[in-house]
Amino acid sequence: MFSSLKVRNYRLFFAGQVVSNIGTWMQRIAQDWLVLSLTGSATAVGVTTALQFLPMLLFGLYGGVLVDRLSKRRALLFTQSAMGATGIALAVLTLSGHVQVWHVYLAAFAVGLATVVDNPARQSFVSEMVGPGQLQNAVSLNSANFQSARLIGPAVAGVMITGVGTGWAFLANGLSFVAPLVGLLMMRSRELYVVERAPRGKGQLREGLQYVAGRPELIWTIVLVGFVSTFGFNFPVYLSAFADDVFHAGAGSYSLFNTVMAVGSLAGALLAARRGTARMRVLVVGAVAFGTLEIVAALAPSLWLFALLMAPIGMFGMTVNVTANTSVQMGTDPAMRGRVMALYMMVFMGGSPIGAPIAGWITDAYGVRAGLAAGGAIAAVAAVTIGLVLARVGNLRLSVGWNRGHPHVRFVPREAQEQLAAAA
Repeated sequence: MFSSLKVRNYRLFFAGQVVSNIGTWMQRIAQDWLVLSLTGSATAVGVTTALQFLPMLLFGLYGGVLVDRLSKRRALLFTQSAMGATGIALAVLTLSGHVQVWHVYLAAFAVGLATVVDNPARQSFVSEMVGPGQLQNAVSLNSANFQSARLIGPAVAGVMITGVGTGWAFLANGLSFVAPLVGLLMMRSRELYVVERAPRGKGQLREGLQYVAGRPELIWTIVLVGFVSTFGFNFPVYLSAFADDVFHAGAGSYSLFNTVMAVGSLAGALLAARRGTARMRVLVVGAVAFGTLEIVAALAPSLWLFALLMAPIGMFGMTVNVTANTSVQMGTDPAMRGRVMALYMMVFMGGSPIGAPIAGWITDAYGVRAGLAAGGAIAAVAAVTIGLVLARVGNLRLSVGWNRGHPHVRFVPREAQEQLAAAA
């Protein structure tokens, strides 16, 4: 489960990201709660989320082209420094009492600009640290790292917000970026796996799109992730509204929802690390379960039942994330990985500028229960549809049976199923 941590460079990267990710989750919680406190509007929270992910939607593909040309280590030194400076600036404004909602909007957009390069660089840098043999394990542990921070960050943020205010959470996030910067500087360059950088030239963006378009297993995986992330992952909007409007609780319950979801997400990431392979049927089934559970949670009558449902939602959401991420990375040539992962991250993160305002509008107009149920339904229907498309592309059929007393569902080649039917 933890085999990639034997690699020194990856250990340094992993440790730095633990600290930084905790700070990032603290800022996310503080940012959403500050906007809700300043405006009283779920739509404003959705706008903040949208602004943070809008640059990825607009410029994500160009970020991938840059990542394929640049040293990923140097790119990360720049982007991590920029995000740390943004957190400190927001902390100064908040602690001095001068913060306004447009300051938060601007900070969210600035972080989004840094993310355009940071995300594809971090995703593709993993393969340079551990090599192809440990890639699946390292990607899964990255997700476990992020979700461990999600487990700690919201809890700490809830204590800080109620105890000393949101400004200190912003300051903690800004200072947390010291850890990954130190880790990057301590790495041994000679131990990195050499990947040939793409030369400067015309048509590289189009080349990346053509590469993905010619591979159905990549394009349909990315399309499914797009539907799930755009309509199902709008938790900053949903969870803050459930805490404030439905259950009439405070920042502590909002942190509780995020923390319980993080427990499930961490379990999903560790199970993916142990599983060792990325299979399409796991992706499709995980997305169907994720969407279905969101519909169930939308109908939850009590705060505690809603909170408990966050655990399996987090687990299946992380199963979708890790399985899709790993299958895309492992199915892509190293020279194209920056551009392909930029497209993947653009769809995964860039869906929020579309989905978050829609979720906020539905929440304000029809209630948060309707918003969460609609998002879950879209995710589940998309998963079923794309699963059938992939089965048809691969000339597969659904096989349902029993194995040692347990139901067994899988896709098998049509010829094999026809032979089994003939033999029977």
